[in-house]
Amino acid sequence: MSAPAEEEYDAIVIGSGFGGCLAALPLVEAGASVLMLERGDWVVRGEHNWREEGAFVLTPHYTTESAYARRTPMGWRQQGLCACVGGPSVFYGGASFRFREADFDTAPEISTDPAACWPLGYAELEPFYGRVEKVLGIAGEPGVDPTEPARSQPYGHRSPPLATVATRIAEAANSLGLRPFRIPMAIDAARCHSCTTCDAFACAVSAKNDLATRLIPGMLARGMVLRPSTVVTRLGRSGSRVAFVDAVDAKTEARLRFRGELIVLAAGALATPHLLLASGLQNVSPGGSVIGRYLMRHCNAMTYGFFRSPPNAEDEHHKQLAIHDFYFGDPRLPDLGKLGNIQQVMAPPTGLVRALLPKALAVPVGALVANLTGLLVIAEDQPRSVNRVEVDSAVKDRFGLPGARIRHRYSRRDFAARAALVRRAREILRRAGSRFSLTWNVSTFSHAVGTVRMGNDARASALDRDCRFRGIDNLWVTDGSVFPTSGGVNPSLTIAANALRVGTVLTRTA
Repeated sequence: MSAPAEEEYDAIVIGSGFGGCLAALPLVEAGASVLMLERGDWVVRGEHNWREEGAFVLTPHYTTESAYARRTPMGWRQQGLCACVGGPSVFYGGASFRFREADFDTAPEISTDPAACWPLGYAELEPFYGRVEKVLGIAGEPGVDPTEPARSQPYGHRSPPLATVATRIAEAANSLGLRPFRIPMAIDAARCHSCTTCDAFACAVSAKNDLATRLIPGMLARGMVLRPSTVVTRLGRSGSRVAFVDAVDAKTEARLRFRGELIVLAAGALATPHLLLASGLQNVSPGGSVIGRYLMRHCNAMTYGFFRSPPNAEDEHHKQLAIHDFYFGDPRLPDLGKLGNIQQVMAPPTGLVRALLPKALAVPVGALVANLTGLLVIAEDQPRSVNRVEVDSAVKDRFGLPGARIRHRYSRRDFAARAALVRRAREILRRAGSRFSLTWNVSTFSHAVGTVRMGNDARASALDRDCRFRGIDNLWVTDGSVFPTSGGVNPSLTIAANALRVGTVLTRTA
């Protein structure tokens, strides 16, 4: 077998999602030679994105090629991964929340483990939040969120007018004494067609400011090299450095080898620990025992209210409102403490419902979709050592990577926090006029964080405060796996801000 071809760069970034792109950006701007490796390919944009086959799990970008298995009550089930240029940002809904200041201080009801503590505070991250909001064109409404953290600069864009059903939800929440506010959104209102295929769909007209639309083209124009459809299989170590990165071209199966002075790993909270463990790097780190552990994924649920008539105008984007009155607790349940976020979510498109449900249910349930509107609840979950990603050497995929097994169970406290938020969501929907409500518990890993956490204790965290991998001099991790706790909001903006912070540190190293 011939030796793989080799290429050398100042920095190699593995993953093109929020953690990879925002860490790479300062390096590209500083003139460093940067190679970005992405397992997936570009997502083609067009009218097909609006159809049911455009839903993430029905596209080729939801890959099950690698042997990932998730433990469920019914046994081991195959688990897919997002693989595309721009990572999960291409299919996310655009919600872009900052963590609250107190999210960086571990609440006792979330964890009493001293290592489940952020080694930096909100003030240190605040300027990077501001820059990411500018880069991604975030539109928001300052001064209304009762938990809003301090800001050094305003949003660069104003939120568009409320949709019909959003106005109805806002009036209902206000009548209950709540303070609804506008979700900070990464959507270009001038280009948006106000469709209802935003969450879980790529934007057909590139109005959603995902990374493949907003950031990567400019980075390529400035000299960054992107290799899509490239599966990284190993980080090869020599002493205390990553000496090379081995990969396979997913289309030709050619073996590749890359060398870089700096290595940035940002493959996601599942794939990052998988690659570290598959490379044996846990054996050289004083915090190696935590790699793969403390997997968090928020305890989420979608509650849909059924209305006598369609509550929203046809084709009107209405993921607009959030409610944080219970973020730090519900006075009815003071012992639970911190809970999390409630935000609007659109009902799934009729075509998608009919495509995913069994035929016996597809037609009757599909007929009800127009009469639904929903609220998503995001309950902060506890970091628990038993929730983990581990290597399964008994199986290998076609690229040579060993399998991975994912073990995750929510705690009783997680379930109780979610249930508390669901009850509040139902009250709001009922006040808005819903006849009854249905709740679907979210089982995806779309908000997965943890697994390679950063911290001050070298034996209880795999990364230092600047996300350098302990035991390896030239390796950093910048995706959601670095989180010690999950907070109670969508994690994308915090992943991006922290990655930008680390990338800025790396410009002084390159």
